[in-house]
Amino acid sequence: MNRSRGRTPLVLTAVVLAALLLAGCTVGSGGTAGSDSQGAPSGVTEPSTGDKTGAFSADGITTEVNTANRDVVTTGSVSLTAADPIEAAQEAVMITERAGGRVDSRNETPATETQAASASLTLRIPSTDLDRTLVELKDLGTVNFVSLNATDVTRQSQDLDARITALQTSVDRLLSLMSTATNATDLIAIEGALSTRQADLEALRSQRDSLADQIDFSTVTLELYEDGTVAPGAPGDFWAGVVVGWHALITTLGGVIVALGVALPWLGAIAFVGLLVFLGVRLFTRRRRAT
Repeated sequence: MNRSRGRTPLVLTAVVLAALLLAGCTVGSGGTAGSDSQGAPSGVTEPSTGDKTGAFSADGITTEVNTANRDVVTTGSVSLTAADPIEAAQEAVMITERAGGRVDSRNETPATETQAASASLTLRIPSTDLDRTLVELKDLGTVNFVSLNATDVTRQSQDLDARITALQTSVDRLLSLMSTATNATDLIAIEGALSTRQADLEALRSQRDSLADQIDFSTVTLELYEDGTVAPGAPGDFWAGVVVGWHALITTLGGVIVALGVALPWLGAIAFVGLLVFLGVRLFTRRRRAT
C-alpha cells in the first residue's frame, strides 16, 4: 500500500508534464503556421503580406473590390477645400456618426491674419457603409484627391483564431488536471502553467479584437482646407491657370513677408554687433598709428 501511494504523485507529475509538453507543441505549431516565407511572425502590428487590392475607381468608390469571404482592412485619405473648413469638419463628424462610425482624432486651426483655416480628422467608418459615406463627405467641398487602400488580412485572422483555439484547449486541460491534483507540488506547477497560458490567451484575444475593429471600421483621414489655399487640381483653361498662379504668388509673398518679419530682429542685432566691432577696430588702428 505504501509503495502504491508513493507512486501516485510521480504518475500525476508525469501526466502534468506530458500535458504541458503537448500544449506547447500545439501552440508552437500554430505560431509557425502564421509566419510568412521569410520567417516573419504574423500579428496585427506586422505589415500584411497578403494581397493588396487597389481596384478603386477614380472617385474612391470601392464597389469593384471583391471582399466576399475575405477579411480586408481599408485605409484612405480624402482632401477637400471648403469655404469654411471648421463648419465642414463639424458636418463630417455628423455624417460619420450617422453612419455608425466615430471620430478618433480632430484638429482644427481657425483662420488668422497670417494663416487660413484648416481641419484634420481621423474617421472610423463602418466598412459596409464606406462608399455611401465617402459620397456624402465629398459633397462638403471641392475634392483635391481621394486615396484608398485595401489590405487582405484573412491569413492573420485565421492564424489568430487557430492560436486562440489551441491555447483555450490547453487552459481547459490544465483546469481539468488542477481538479484532480492530490498534493501541493502538483497544484503549484499546474497553477504556474495555467497563469502563463491564460495571459497568452488574453493577449491573443486583444490582438484579435483590434484586428476585427480595423476590419469592421475603415480608417479615413480627412483634410479640409480653406478655398484658395490648396489647388483642387490642374487648371482646366487659361484663366483658371491665371487664378491658380495668382493665389500661388500671394501665398508665396505672404510667406516671404512673414520670414522677413521673423529675421528682422536678428538682422538688427547682427548689424549692431558688426558696427561695434568696426568702431572698435577703427579706434584701435588710430591709436596704434598715433604711437
